[in-house]
Amino acid sequence: MRALSSTYVERRGRLGEGAALSGAGKRAAFALFYGPLHYLLTREIVRALPGAMSAMSPMAAAPTLVDLGCGTGAAGAAWAGAYASPPRILGIDRHPWALTEAAWTYRTLGLDARTRQADAAAAPLPKPPALVLAAFAMNELPDASREALLERLIVRAGGGDRVLIVEPLAGFVARWWGRWRNTVVAAGGRSDEWRVRVELPPIVAKLDRAAGLNHRELTGRSLWI
Repeated sequence: MRALSSTYVERRGRLGEGAALSGAGKRAAFALFYGPLHYLLTREIVRALPGAMSAMSPMAAAPTLVDLGCGTGAAGAAWAGAYASPPRILGIDRHPWALTEAAWTYRTLGLDARTRQADAAAAPLPKPPALVLAAFAMNELPDASREALLERLIVRAGGGDRVLIVEPLAGFVARWWGRWRNTVVAAGGRSDEWRVRVELPPIVAKLDRAAGLNHRELTGRSLWI
């Protein structure tokens, strides 16, 4: 867990190379510790955002929730599970291990889902309207790919999609955030910062203490349109 935290904080330049999931230890820490934290934070965000849990147009087909850079599928499962009738999930990630974990997460939580190995920035998306989630994933994209994805998401939102982007609160983590925030707000969206208190699962709380961390309060920021 300490090595994984160090990768995210001190060696972020290697994230695009898959450094966060290099080695069984980091993968275990990601799945067992950070996955639940991402689930809990995303759950609280979608509960608080107006419209994030409401049905789309009654005339529209049931939407697909696209989980871009899905990782272990935790954030996508949190949003889908918040619905009374959960949408079908399409989890997209480049890493085979992540896709296997995501499929397990979706299946274990009783969610209808499929996965696809692809680049989150360029993968084909289902016809709108859709729910598009990019949680804790944009920092792992090259700058050019990330900017192209922003343009694509704005166009998709204009066509009826709901788009949710979630990232850590620390400013140094996403230096591109200000530009994205301005673009999303100008397109009619909103930007929020979150500090929420939740009860951690016992194993997560135990690991938190053992690693010298403190996640009694979960923090993050989001863009929603």
